[in-house]
Amino acid sequence: MAEDKRIWRIVPDTSVIIDGRLSSRIRSGDFRGAEVIIPEAVVSELEAQANRGKEIGFKGLEELLELRRLADRDEILLQFSGVQPTLEEIKLSKEGRVDALIRSTAVEVGGLFLSEDRVQSLIAKAKGLNVEYMHPKTLDPSELPRLKVEHFFTEDTMSVHLKNGVLPMAKKGPVGNIHYVRIRETPVTSSELSSISRELIERARLDPESFIEMSSSGATVLQIRNMRIAIAHPPFSDDMEITVVRPTVVVDLEHYRLSDKLKERIVSQRGILIAGPPGAGKSTFAAGVARYLNDHGQVVKTMESPRDLQVPPEITQYSPLNGRMENTADLLLLVRPDYTIYDEVRKTSDFLIFADMRLAGVGMIGVVHATRAVDAIQRLIGRVELGVIPQVVDTVIFIDKGEVAKVLVLEFTVKVPHGMTEQDLARPVIIIADFETRKVEYEIYTYGEQVVVMPIGPSTDLRKPAWKLAGEEIRNVISRYASGPVEVELVSDDSAIVKVRESEVRKVIGKGGNVIDRIENLLGLHIDVRELEAEAPEAAKGRKYGAESRTPREKQRMSSFEEAPVVSSVHPLIERNKKHIILGAPELAGKDVEVYIEDEYLFSATISRHGEVKLRANSDLAADIMEAQDRGEPIEIRLIS
Repeated sequence: MAEDKRIWRIVPDTSVIIDGRLSSRIRSGDFRGAEVIIPEAVVSELEAQANRGKEIGFKGLEELLELRRLADRDEILLQFSGVQPTLEEIKLSKEGRVDALIRSTAVEVGGLFLSEDRVQSLIAKAKGLNVEYMHPKTLDPSELPRLKVEHFFTEDTMSVHLKNGVLPMAKKGPVGNIHYVRIRETPVTSSELSSISRELIERARLDPESFIEMSSSGATVLQIRNMRIAIAHPPFSDDMEITVVRPTVVVDLEHYRLSDKLKERIVSQRGILIAGPPGAGKSTFAAGVARYLNDHGQVVKTMESPRDLQVPPEITQYSPLNGRMENTADLLLLVRPDYTIYDEVRKTSDFLIFADMRLAGVGMIGVVHATRAVDAIQRLIGRVELGVIPQVVDTVIFIDKGEVAKVLVLEFTVKVPHGMTEQDLARPVIIIADFETRKVEYEIYTYGEQVVVMPIGPSTDLRKPAWKLAGEEIRNVISRYASGPVEVELVSDDSAIVKVRESEVRKVIGKGGNVIDRIENLLGLHIDVRELEAEAPEAAKGRKYGAESRTPREKQRMSSFEEAPVVSSVHPLIERNKKHIILGAPELAGKDVEVYIEDEYLFSATISRHGEVKLRANSDLAADIMEAQDRGEPIEIRLIS
């Protein structure tokens, strides 16, 4: 009996080529001697993915090269057939245009159609094709070999940083004492990085507890067990780079030695921000809070991109739905968890989503980069209505070096801001106090058109900052009536002297004092208007308009007033509106300064008399400052000596 010389005809789709299982089945003997026909639509799709920098595109092209090597050894007969898709069809590949071309080729040439795509295989069967659906390959966790990149890790390694032509580096040490160190004396090579990259992507596909978080032009993000991996290569980066981050510890809330009072506050469905500089342990603390809430009967979900919080399986971790966190939030509002942990809140859209969910009644915990506890609250200003802030966030837990360094609480009231006594100055005020001591540390309120974040210190130090702010507001109002220079001197909490040019005195006072009366009612202060240039020493002392002469006691009090001492550098208060980013530094009003981001010079400027530097919101400098603030990097204004 003659031996059967029949050659099988096999038509694989893109999913089979990317997975690399066709070549392995040929080598194992399943398809040895087969005629393998690759649809041109598969080649075009892989080429398009590789041109966009997607790792799966390169992986598919490598499988085609392996099939060519098998054909050269006469183990298969390799051919290409079908039509190439148009550019529009490739762009619409997610809508099934390319899959339809692949099926058309399979219908035309006949044979066995191989696919790992469930939808593709079902449609092919409905079209009458002979189909083998290959279930996506997975491995038992016990069968998974150790990854190459894991050899760079030790027990205390938090992250590994590999770049072509550069010595491999790692961050090591306990939280709060982390060092960036060299871990090998020979540079990483391009071929080594490519091998590691292929292995990582393969593991993400095979391991049921791992996945590809994102794949775009020049960048791929993977979550492999507890490791978050970012792979970057040109054109996105200047050279190929792999960064692997993993948590070094899983810490329960008991580790932080929180008071029972704070634990009760956390459980009671609050709006909480967990703040701190990069690497301080914010996400570790957030994961501990999640486990604590879960253990106390709370339904907890997370919003993460990528998903890397180490939480128990009872807590579902959500990523951006269809690429948008707004869609995830809409879903969670239907699910109605007791608490949602948002890691990380950085952009304006993130703060708006956080506020929307909190105002809908969901307990919210957000992870925010900040160099001080109050900076986390400051980042809400301009993004959320001022009066709503305490309803959105009522607690800030500041983490530094792996420990809870500060807890602030917010309350809303109507009062006279600290340092002012006139009852007409009463206004809505957000009080920020230390949670444990209840000592008020800051007040937030509006003064004119400004939003003020005023530190509350000892009473002897508080009056002058309040006076300085009041003086600026008086100068702004008087300048509407006087075109020349305006000098303002506050002599008490409710009284001030204003000096203008002699020719403008009557204009500021108005007929019968109607203008100055209107200004006094607006500001809630008693104002004496005087000439800026004295005619003679005695005349200058006695001349005034709109008020009686000062007593010697009042003159002594006036002369004893001193301006706040000039400082050499400040961390500015950063506000934003639709048109501008505003750096507030009233301590350096009128001074020439330089602006730095973490000791790196950014630009020079002159602080306005109102104590501000304004940058257009759409400028590159404004973008640099906001990105630095999002990353938690300190921004400093330094006086030019």
